[in-house]
Amino acid sequence: MTSHRVLVVGMGNLGSLIFDLVVRVSGRHTFLVGGRNLDYLRQRANLSLLAAIQLGYTPDVTCTLLDVENIERTAETIARFRPTIILCAATLRPLDTTHTLPEQITKQLAAAPMGPRLPFYLLLVYRLMQALHLAKHPAIVLNAIYPDVVHPILSKVGLAPTTGIGDLANNIPAIRLAVAWKLGKPLEQIEVRLVAARHVSYWMSRSDSGNAPLHLTILVNGEDQSHLLDQKTLFKALPGTLKRIGGTTGLLMTATSAAAIYTAIVENIGRVEHAPGPNGLPGGYPVRVDSQGVQLALPEGLSREAAIRLNQAGLACDGIERIEENGTVYFTEKEATIYKTLFGYECQRMPLHEVEHWARELSSRYQALAKEYN
Repeated sequence: MTSHRVLVVGMGNLGSLIFDLVVRVSGRHTFLVGGRNLDYLRQRANLSLLAAIQLGYTPDVTCTLLDVENIERTAETIARFRPTIILCAATLRPLDTTHTLPEQITKQLAAAPMGPRLPFYLLLVYRLMQALHLAKHPAIVLNAIYPDVVHPILSKVGLAPTTGIGDLANNIPAIRLAVAWKLGKPLEQIEVRLVAARHVSYWMSRSDSGNAPLHLTILVNGEDQSHLLDQKTLFKALPGTLKRIGGTTGLLMTATSAAAIYTAIVENIGRVEHAPGPNGLPGGYPVRVDSQGVQLALPEGLSREAAIRLNQAGLACDGIERIEENGTVYFTEKEATIYKTLFGYECQRMPLHEVEHWARELSSRYQALAKEYN
């Protein structure tokens, strides 16, 4: 097995869970954990390290000061460490930081499409990829932050991460289990191939994805048995019998998705997983994962072009109207109006080079609203 050098960026709630898991993957891998609060970083990384040692693993873990908004310094760190894999969970604002707002506002935000909040999630990934380009160093990049939209934007300027993690992948175990129950088959015989954007997969596990665009193929012992199952009946199990806890605790599903893809890469397995934003594509797809990265693993009868069209329609449900060839994003009017009503924040069109401005503007609107109620 090849020994890997892994740079970890973003050790918040999600990044820490991912790190807990990847340091327990077999092999003598070297990890560098980067962040702005070195004292916290060392203590949190030590927790993962010592837990891994207790379970019999011996990863090499060190920490370094790293601010991804400083592109030049980040490039220097990358060039010096020479990572083969970069794990990114860095974001300006996690999804669960609305506790300072009144309950009715928090509920409206939870129900609102995520698209208009894009500046929060795009900026740091953009800076990291700029630094990687500046360092002129090849690395597989796994990004956990809104990849099914962030990646197609960055692909327009040649800076897309290798693949995302989470999103539609988080529903695959529940779908497989629901199929096994319905057909009375062992779980290990069940495979699925799901094509869907984040908006679809998010609501699938919470209430009802309605008529949102998706494509699902059910395989039993490798044979297509989709005709034996009604999708709507099948999906009812996800917010029903198989409902799982969400919020910060629920990030465990996204972390295990990252660990599954990471393991398939370092062990060169060639296993089919599900991932958002693979190779800069919009939305989520089944992919085959090995040491070279990811490649689409679409079911028979679904072309690459049809899968992309389906996911582009799914992005529109999340408030992303279109992405121009220069990386400029247009937001759907209805979804943009929600944020104008809640915050007085109004952004219908965002060129990529203006992402920092809009991230600061949106952040100031959040802070102003929170101040009104505190």
